[in-house]
Amino acid sequence: MTDPKHIAVIPGDGIGPEVIGEALRVLERVRETHGLSLAFSHFDWGAEKFLNEGVGLPEGALEMLTRDFDAILGGAFGDPRIPSNKHAEDILLGMRRGLDLYINLRPIKLLHERLTPLRNRKPGEIDFIVFRENTEGAYCGGGGFMKRGTADEIATQEDLSTRQGVERIIMAAFEHASEHGRKRVTMADKSNVQRFGGDLWQRVFKEVSARYPEIEANHQYIDAMAMFMVLDPSQYEVIVTNNLFGDILTDLGAALQGGLGLAASGNIHPGRVSLFEPVHGSAPPLAGKNLANPIGAILTAAMMLDYLGHRKVSGAIENAVENAINAGETTRDLGGTLSTTEAGTAICNRIE
Repeated sequence: MTDPKHIAVIPGDGIGPEVIGEALRVLERVRETHGLSLAFSHFDWGAEKFLNEGVGLPEGALEMLTRDFDAILGGAFGDPRIPSNKHAEDILLGMRRGLDLYINLRPIKLLHERLTPLRNRKPGEIDFIVFRENTEGAYCGGGGFMKRGTADEIATQEDLSTRQGVERIIMAAFEHASEHGRKRVTMADKSNVQRFGGDLWQRVFKEVSARYPEIEANHQYIDAMAMFMVLDPSQYEVIVTNNLFGDILTDLGAALQGGLGLAASGNIHPGRVSLFEPVHGSAPPLAGKNLANPIGAILTAAMMLDYLGHRKVSGAIENAVENAINAGETTRDLGGTLSTTEAGTAICNRIE
């Protein structure tokens, strides 16, 4: 038997443990059906640990994750008892930045026409992937206040783009298109207003795209793209953009495919330990009620397996999810009647 892939599991807060529990059941199922060798280690990082011990991301955690694990499966983070959400920032942003997970990968794929709010759209017409830069931009933490709390207060928020950061995310988008038979990469920015950062993105996009003459490279302003994603999502195959715009576009994309409960994501540095997490939040009102939709977490686990080299098994999970949706075996948010655990069981039963 091959050496196992070591997975760090961080279920997090709210509905996180419930949906990650179903993702783990699916992973256990494919261990049986496909002979995968997976080893799981569980960590209690989250709101309870922060409230009890004052610890978000423990000291030495990044070194341990880098040394001992192949991937991280994370849940949701956020708790109303911690209004600042500091623990979530420490854990999630700590891993994204500390492990240099510069690719935020968000697939947008319609699995059944009844799920989209768009009229007369069928599966295949909404099927693209977004490469969101994950370590720079408006999320870099730069900025500050002058005369805070006074009538003359000034707040600055810096948007930082580096040549290295822009180039590597654009290259990742073109590499993905080349490897997966995608024919078009679209870059979104607001370079008509954000002159300096936009100029850097424009120049680098032009230079990188020239290395891939077989792939069509085009550009849209972010406001136009938001409109076109609603009017004609079929034009998109691969989108690449900065941190802030990617955050907005991917939530719009999640709505087009049926909601955040279906949305999977990966935070990736190719060749290194990477973090995979469903997009939805911790949803405290739903926690402990067995109502949450586990599909986002299950598709996230499938993404993780693909990253670890098990593309066939990843596809088997995606097919099981699609078949369950087609049969109406879903939670209430997707029009079904199943609980979280029943929805997970329905998907497990469809993996052969």
